[in-house]
Amino acid sequence: MELRDCPADGTELRRAFGCFPSGVTAVCAIIDGEPVGMAASSFTPVSIDPPLASICVQNTSTTWPRLRNQPRLGLSVLAEDHTEAAISLSRKVGDRFAGVSWAELPSGGVFVDGASAWWDCRVYAEVGAGDHTIVLLEICALGAAPSTPPLVFHGSRFRRLAMVMEERNEDH
Repeated sequence: MELRDCPADGTELRRAFGCFPSGVTAVCAIIDGEPVGMAASSFTPVSIDPPLASICVQNTSTTWPRLRNQPRLGLSVLAEDHTEAAISLSRKVGDRFAGVSWAELPSGGVFVDGASAWWDCRVYAEVGAGDHTIVLLEICALGAAPSTPPLVFHGSRFRRLAMVMEERNEDH
């Protein structure tokens, strides 16, 4: 194993971060009668009591300032067949919801249809962290479809999980 200093442009650091697979989430709400949302691949479960999760948002995001003050946000774990939805929700310009099937909650949160899991959340806290903001979300309601495989982001590509079957030794 070789260690190198982290270059100032972040190229090697991005490449190394890309070695860690992550799920892909969508954070969405209704604003002025229209769905507004973004993809986030930095979702992390944080706490059971209180129920908290986190996402990281680039400080240059133009979408997060629109979402942050909403009373509720829908957080969806995108399923393995949501590659096009993830790409659409990641766009910098244009209709991010073009071709994305979604549902609005009475709270104003928006979920992507067919997600692996979904949470109705509100912003709990924000913590500045370099060129990103760590957003803690308090989970108010939830749903899950554990048999629906998630979409995975690894090596700057969307991927699917593969089932690995272990042989069991009956003699132990």
